Amino acid sequence: MSPVSFRRATPAVLAAAIVLTAAACGGGGGASQPSGDGKSFEFWSFAGINQKKSVEAYKKINPNVQVKLTEVGSTAETAQALTTALAGGKVPDLVLIQGDDLPKFLQQPQNFQDLRQYGADKMKGDYLDWVISQSVARSGEIIGIPTDVGGMAVAYRTDLFKAAGLPTDREEVSKLWPTWDAFIETGKKYTAATGKAFIDNAPTSVFLQAVNQGPEKYYDPNGNVIYRTSPQVRTAFDLGLKAIQAGISAKQSSFSEGWSAGMGKGDFAVISAPSWLLGQIQDNAPGTRGKWDIATIPGGAGNWGGSYLAIPKRAANPKAAWEYISKMQSPQGQLDHFLEAGSLPTTPSVYQDPKLLSQKDPFFSDAPIGKIYTESLLGLKPYVIGPDDPAIGSEFLAAITNVEQGKGDPAKAWDAAMANIKTAIGK
Repeated sequence: MSPVSFRRATPAVLAAAIVLTAAACGGGGGASQPSGDGKSFEFWSFAGINQKKSVEAYKKINPNVQVKLTEVGSTAETAQALTTALAGGKVPDLVLIQGDDLPKFLQQPQNFQDLRQYGADKMKGDYLDWVISQSVARSGEIIGIPTDVGGMAVAYRTDLFKAAGLPTDREEVSKLWPTWDAFIETGKKYTAATGKAFIDNAPTSVFLQAVNQGPEKYYDPNGNVIYRTSPQVRTAFDLGLKAIQAGISAKQSSFSEGWSAGMGKGDFAVISAPSWLLGQIQDNAPGTRGKWDIATIPGGAGNWGGSYLAIPKRAANPKAAWEYISKMQSPQGQLDHFLEAGSLPTTPSVYQDPKLLSQKDPFFSDAPIGKIYTESLLGLKPYVIGPDDPAIGSEFLAAITNVEQGKGDPAKAWDAAMANIKTAIGK
């Protein structure tokens, strides 16, 4: 999952998505399209992931290559525009697909270039096994190369913790919550001492993180849907409700205007933060520089997010697109992008690189972000992501959000989620 999965699209973003979809339906083109010279290519990305920096870095070392980068909109809007294009319209040469959206495209590998023809099979060992395996079809085709992962941690306000009588040192703070139950208890102490909310919201800062930490989520290893019977899912759902009932939530939905403003106003002291979220905290609350730090996520490991680069089958410039992938998503390319833009590498060979381990962020009290976030990945137990993962997850989040906003009965929330998921996916 990525930041833009939850965002409400702006009119400008929607307009861009409509234009792309129309072009896809009509097979359009025009003078602004790549020339088909084998060097230039068209690249569709979703917004908020800073692919512009990666493209600029590539053009510096390949000045003769022209890249037409278009940010389509949210992850869902990008996936929908791609679906429309694959149905018969004009496809891009390269497309960024959010990890949770990839499984439905993986069901139709014939719509994409099999990247083994370019040497992707020889590169598989460069990536975390559980990440690269998600882009390999049952018949063996590799349709995507991972660009990043969303290792997990907790961003917290040291000044607000101090005012509440809580420790502020990141090692001591991490010891406060080895489990999610301990995390909630810490929140109760904070709220009792200050009268203020501890977390931004329970659906994403508790449920979504806890549900991502076990070996099974909504699907079993054989690809069967198990959201109804998975102990991991039910435990995470109950933890979300428990956090709400503890009275520690600011009830500010992630990526809403209130959530963005609340970071700077101190409306909450804690956010469960994947590595890609740190930039948003800096953008939304520039006046809080040096007042944040980063502690370990309860449970010690987790991932929220990650994306893949794929080349549609009918791409006009597949070789140019592959040259971009092979250069920018190599271990060195991913390390460079992390140092410049904060995208966490999927290539474990760089996890012990001195540059990564020494990377500190002054906004977050010089927290060693490379070390903290890569360690959260090494203890992760991977799970199968299925084609209906986004729909299932959305309904669980909606059910918990309804309770948090006072619109749902906590005693009936699970049954409501079950009914809504069945309606959404038919099973």
